[in-house]
Amino acid sequence: MFLLTSFSTADPAPWKRVLVPVRGDPTDAKALRLACEVTRDPKGKVFVVYVIEVPHHLPLDSDIASESTRAEEVLHQLEALGKEYKGTVEAVVLQARDAGPAVVQEAVERQVDIILMAVPYQMQHGLFTLGSAAPHILRYAPCPVLLWRQEMSPQGYGGEAQERRDKER
Repeated sequence: MFLLTSFSTADPAPWKRVLVPVRGDPTDAKALRLACEVTRDPKGKVFVVYVIEVPHHLPLDSDIASESTRAEEVLHQLEALGKEYKGTVEAVVLQARDAGPAVVQEAVERQVDIILMAVPYQMQHGLFTLGSAAPHILRYAPCPVLLWRQEMSPQGYGGEAQERRDKER
């Protein structure tokens, strides 16, 4: 088992090619920062991937303007953050039916050393969930996967559901 606390940023980078799947939420910046920290090698590179999930009733190559615009905005912000973090960042937009398989395929094609992904703390039907992409990536990735889960809200367990209900009122 590899613990992140077992190396400092002065140590040689344990991973030179890191893939970071993003969705445009607050966890993206934290994942990117961590990825840039572990690739502090002149040859290190962080691949930031935004997957536009295309509904099954549309052709896979459909131009979904609103999603494409959002993806470009998110990636532009993350590229700027990558420069602040002194990392070499390459941003990629993919279109797929499901994000999980697309991320795994990208990891294979780019021959990454690790997938570093962040997930928000989210509840579904009263239970914590990783969503659908993370379990697929954890199961099928050809490389190690480092998963960082966002902390719970200050209200504690189930607070997010209450916050959503309060906003809807």
